[in-house]
Amino acid sequence: MAAIAIILYARKNKIGVRHLADALAPALMLAYAIGRIGCHVSGDGDWGIANEAPNPVGFLPDWLWSYNYPRNVNEAGVPIPGCVGRYCNQLPVGHFPTPIYETIVCTILFFVLWAVRKTIRPFGALFALYLILNGLERFFIEKIRVNIKMDFMGLTVTQAEIISVGLVIVGIALWVFLAKKYPLKTETQ
Repeated sequence: MAAIAIILYARKNKIGVRHLADALAPALMLAYAIGRIGCHVSGDGDWGIANEAPNPVGFLPDWLWSYNYPRNVNEAGVPIPGCVGRYCNQLPVGHFPTPIYETIVCTILFFVLWAVRKTIRPFGALFALYLILNGLERFFIEKIRVNIKMDFMGLTVTQAEIISVGLVIVGIALWVFLAKKYPLKTETQ
């Protein structure tokens, strides 16, 4: 519904939808990165699979490799000794902190989108690139995230993986459509 409202607003105010989408693409990637900080801090169950392996990189903090999400809002895990009240549980073993990984990757992808924003054409292609990058990032992070698996067309996947593939397909299709509809003019013209 929000997308429809934005498109109607843009048309009413004579703002090109493709230009608006391109303007929003870097901000959407950064907003996703910031939103994942909230997932990590709250411990909302968006964590990765169990990870009891020792930290392979000595200079990074252990919590960046394996985190037990103390005081998580799902109240999942085992009680924290000495803690009283709500949110006094933590996971019994550390898990991959996937929200932190997404924060890092999406921040990098924000800078990629920001760097190419003035050069990528046709208009709308930056938004298509955002869809592709966001879908790829999400697809790969799902490989280490705790999620419910389901059977889909003979494959065992998560709902997020299906959505991720959809984002990539829509992004590629949009880019191809825009390139055909708005071909770049050569310098000889």
